[in-house]
Amino acid sequence: MTGPTNTGGSGVCVSQPGVWDSQPGVCDSQPSVCDSQPGVCDSQPSVCDSQPGVWDSQPGVCDSQPSVCDSQPGVCDSQPSVCDSQPGVCDSQPSVCDSQPVVCVSTLSVCVVRKIQEMMGAKHTLPLSYRLVSVSELVATQRVACVSNLSWSTNQHRAWVREVEQALPNHKTLPRENLLLIGCLREGQGGEWRLTDASGSVNCECLSPSPLWRNRPFFFPHWNYIPHNAVGHNQKETEGYIELIGCPLPLSPGPELGFAVGPGGAELSRVFGVREAAAFLHNRTRGVHLTVCGSVCSVCPLLVISDSTFFCFRLRDDTHTLPVLVKDPGSLWWRQCVCVGQSVCVTALRVYVLRGWRGGSLLCVTSQSALHTHTGTHTTHTQQHTHTPVEDTHVDTPLLSHDDAPEEAEPERDIVQSAVRIKQSRVISYQGVVTEVLSEGAGLYVIDKKVGLCLAYQPPLKRKLRPGDSVELHDVHFLYRPCPDFTPSMLCACLRSSLRVTTFSRVADSGSELSCRGDRALPRLLLEKNVGVAEYLWICHVTRRLRQSLVPSLLKEVCVLAWKLMECVWRGRGKREKRNIYSEMLDEPHACLLTQSACWSGVCLDSLLPSGGTSLTRSQINAALAWSYLTQCTPTSDPQHQPHPGEQHRRRPLVLVGILELPTHTPSHTSSHIPSHTSEHTLQLRDRTGIVACVVTETNQEEEGGQRAAFNTAWIGCLVCVQQFTMVTERFLQSDFPSYKHLEQDRYITRKQCRVYLQFSLDDVHILRPSEEKEEEEEESAERATQGLSHPTSCVSVVIMVEQKEGMAWRNVGIGLKDKEAGLSLCFNIIAAVIGPVVRWRQNPKNRRMMDRETEREKNNKVDLLFVGLSVRWFPLLHPGCYYRLVAANTQDPSVLIGCGVAGRRGVELHTNTSLKVCTDWRFHTLTRPLLPQYNQSLSHRVMSVSEVLDCRSVELVCFQGLVSERISVNSENDNAGHTNTNVRLTVCDQSGRSIHVYLDLSRTPYPHGLLPGNTLLLSAFQRRLSRSGSVYCSPVTVSSVTVITLGDACSAKPPAPMMHLGQWTLCEEKRSIVGRVRAHVVCVLSLQLQWSCSLCNGIYRQSGCSSSPQCGSTSSVFQAKAKLLVEDGTGEAHIWFSCPLVRPLLGLADSQWEGLQRALRVRGHIRVYPRGQSLVCDSGSDDPLLQFLQCVCSSDAMCRVLSLTCRTHTHMQRSEDEKMFSRGEIEFMTKMNPPLQLTCLRIETD
Repeated sequence: MTGPTNTGGSGVCVSQPGVWDSQPGVCDSQPSVCDSQPGVCDSQPSVCDSQPGVWDSQPGVCDSQPSVCDSQPGVCDSQPSVCDSQPGVCDSQPSVCDSQPVVCVSTLSVCVVRKIQEMMGAKHTLPLSYRLVSVSELVATQRVACVSNLSWSTNQHRAWVREVEQALPNHKTLPRENLLLIGCLREGQGGEWRLTDASGSVNCECLSPSPLWRNRPFFFPHWNYIPHNAVGHNQKETEGYIELIGCPLPLSPGPELGFAVGPGGAELSRVFGVREAAAFLHNRTRGVHLTVCGSVCSVCPLLVISDSTFFCFRLRDDTHTLPVLVKDPGSLWWRQCVCVGQSVCVTALRVYVLRGWRGGSLLCVTSQSALHTHTGTHTTHTQQHTHTPVEDTHVDTPLLSHDDAPEEAEPERDIVQSAVRIKQSRVISYQGVVTEVLSEGAGLYVIDKKVGLCLAYQPPLKRKLRPGDSVELHDVHFLYRPCPDFTPSMLCACLRSSLRVTTFSRVADSGSELSCRGDRALPRLLLEKNVGVAEYLWICHVTRRLRQSLVPSLLKEVCVLAWKLMECVWRGRGKREKRNIYSEMLDEPHACLLTQSACWSGVCLDSLLPSGGTSLTRSQINAALAWSYLTQCTPTSDPQHQPHPGEQHRRRPLVLVGILELPTHTPSHTSSHIPSHTSEHTLQLRDRTGIVACVVTETNQEEEGGQRAAFNTAWIGCLVCVQQFTMVTERFLQSDFPSYKHLEQDRYITRKQCRVYLQFSLDDVHILRPSEEKEEEEEESAERATQGLSHPTSCVSVVIMVEQKEGMAWRNVGIGLKDKEAGLSLCFNIIAAVIGPVVRWRQNPKNRRMMDRETEREKNNKVDLLFVGLSVRWFPLLHPGCYYRLVAANTQDPSVLIGCGVAGRRGVELHTNTSLKVCTDWRFHTLTRPLLPQYNQSLSHRVMSVSEVLDCRSVELVCFQGLVSERISVNSENDNAGHTNTNVRLTVCDQSGRSIHVYLDLSRTPYPHGLLPGNTLLLSAFQRRLSRSGSVYCSPVTVSSVTVITLGDACSAKPPAPMMHLGQWTLCEEKRSIVGRVRAHVVCVLSLQLQWSCSLCNGIYRQSGCSSSPQCGSTSSVFQAKAKLLVEDGTGEAHIWFSCPLVRPLLGLADSQWEGLQRALRVRGHIRVYPRGQSLVCDSGSDDPLLQFLQCVCSSDAMCRVLSLTCRTHTHMQRSEDEKMFSRGEIEFMTKMNPPLQLTCLRIETD
């Protein structure tokens, strides 16, 4: 780098004479360093010329420009001197250090040379490649960021570069420049430090400066220089800044180490501790100034409000804390000197009443105040040590790093949704390395590659953080999952928090995108609107997504658009209190906007278990975890909707924009039965980023307020906006957990997968743009209306009505497949009534009104349409009872739409329909009621209700609809592959509350969407069957199909089970209602069993271990309880079984009594109580205190009471009629009696 010769960069003054008194007469009787050549200050070369080429990069240093060693008067009469702080020594040039006594330049030159020699480790070696530059030259000529380190060798520099490349591989290291600086450190405006010499000044960033550095001359051998445009800054800066990566070397002696003394060496006046000084706050005395010593426990950021700049810090001792306000312009530079854990002494403090703070008084710095820090002993360093020694550091909270980052505890929370909660944040201290700059303008960073950092709630940093900066954070709020779009662990800084850079980055670029300059408006909007962390992070996420999708002309307004979007979707969600900056900085205990935050929690496996999950055995736990789901609904736009408390923090506004289309890929069969992310049998919503499957319904115009599955093909290809939808996440898990205690150990999970899809109604969809294909076809049809039949747009069509649709399944069809493609293909069939003949068209009629010629027919024809391969994509839109126009384009041959019949023998009557294989380029167009003429044809089958299915006996294949109330995975004994998700049991009910079980085998079908509790299903062609216990259930056959016709919510109100009389329920030949409500009186307890069971083998688990077999080796057990009661309601009797979660409320025991009962049973592991005569006995002795307690409980009036229960029929086979004999006098009678009804209690109702 070339440039003008430095004329002022070496002009540094020494504050005390006799700098080198250890060498007497350095400049007098002893030979000077520059005396290697005679006539040092005359016509001979200067001190720097004793070694050829030391400053050769600037020719003529000692010719036309003033010499470095011009210490004799008269030498530089025509040129201004460097150190003219005393009159008479070159008065024309201002001095660098005006407040310091002057020493001749030769003395300074000797000092600089000796400092260089000390660093080089040799007395006769000088760095020939380095040159001295002034501040003005550095700022004017250095356009790229650089690093200068005098102590480096070439090998050390290469090793340094390798370390940076390994730590931050995507960033460029700072290039090395061999430059040296000399100057004074002075305070600047707004609390900044500046490096000053006679040519100018530049902003200087220090790691941990000492107050003793102020106004002293230094030699700077280690530093970085960052120009103002090196990191993409857009602020109005005219210069860059210097980063001191090592301690500067003083060129003049300073005070003794320890607490600094006042000017002139005066000792400190009487010093007060924090506890003593705190007493003065309550007894304010005018004119009293205090000197206070203490340890710094918090440092607030520098604030600028109404042209007033100030900051606060807090001192502490063992028991008290004391706030100190610094607003004097001459003391703002203290901000970089004060750090948490440092011992300081501040003089001339006065008591100050701060308006706007409810705390009242604090100590304030005056213009006479001075800061003294306990510096201890430190050595020259290059960013490996901070200025404050470790042994003097005292921090309130432990300093954490990424190795010991705080774990997510389980604080008190208010759970309203399964994935969101409100929780208290933790205030911690943290140290780490900045690894990514997400948005410099928005104040978002990533530390240690996994911890987020949000600085938006503080004033913007003057020095922007770069990847590689080591930072130390104190009093920051730790939040877990405040927003799912960012890292789970977030550190958020408020006005109480402090951030200090402990090591400057070794890279030049910040890593933030230049297109994110508009993000600087986000913190300003945050200050105006006063939103929480979750809302602010969501706005940043929306801003990034809008920037990716909007046109360039709108990028400047993207932040404002995102903020308006937040105000629109969160309108009326409540307002936060106004932010009080003084309370946020000074209040004890600390409270601010970040104290409470919404937390998006991960799903814990124990939350997926049913009630009483701790009593489940190994097989029950893994069966319960095999399938689970989570739904997230968009907030309603109904103005009458009143969100419950805290809902505004938890609901994330979501609006989807995409193209609604059919699947576009050919389905392929895989051996795995685990559901995949692809969907061959649902509609899809697509945008530039991906595709998501959709379960879509629409309003049934034939039934007011009713819903049906989407059937209108006009929506295909339209750009739509979905405002109201439900996002469903289904989780499929194969596991082998021994017990509930092992749920946190992932090693028991053998396979896991999830899929995400949407549920919405077309009533909540708005068309933003019709299909492009539709617009193009309309334009082409207008131009080609007069062309002949041979035009490529000519086609043939036929109108059909779907009567029956079979389910989609993998079958060995073999139609049109090559040898290498032979195998299972996804296919389905529909039976349709042909409304009229095949019609020729000059142009595609699509879904225009049906013509009269399309309804002409001679007989009632039906056709079987076979869909194979890509044509199965029409499955979600073809439904029974709907009319469609089937169009075959680019042909005028009517025979392509005429099905093929089956050839039969003479005399044999065929009852089969003609068949037709649907080609992939054929299209179906829905004909809605307004497009149909006065034409009506009813379906051949009727849709039944659940009650009708339970009561009918003559029909074997039924078509019915019902509301899903429960879904569980059922293990199949024939499933050798171990898949637990292919067999599903649905409990379906109707409005009367009667329910029926439906068993599905999904091993040969695509895994369906929407089989969720709350949805209403249409189940076609299911077989009605009778179990061995007499209950009615349904199972699918080859032609069965399932369709979602109404979307609901699992939390919505379901119809209650019907009220049943025990006598009526017992006399039913078929237990048509599997669930019912009974109100009966408890007659007696038939049995009560309490047991600690082995979680692996279900054996009795005693205190010593599992007693079933020595080879078990189980170390975990679960507590199980079951009871059997005899009840009657006046019409009959029933035996009702109660499982573990219901036994405690049945016995009327408190939680503490139930836990004590479990502890008392630990030793023996098992007890069974049963009646014998008029009393209860057990297998052990009658004097057992545990037996006596249970006898007392079971025979109490609280036990023998009237209960309201919801029960289902017992799954085991019911007993046949019992024969009983009784006598009347001498005559004996024998009669048959119905056995008591066997029920299982599902819920104990509260009266």
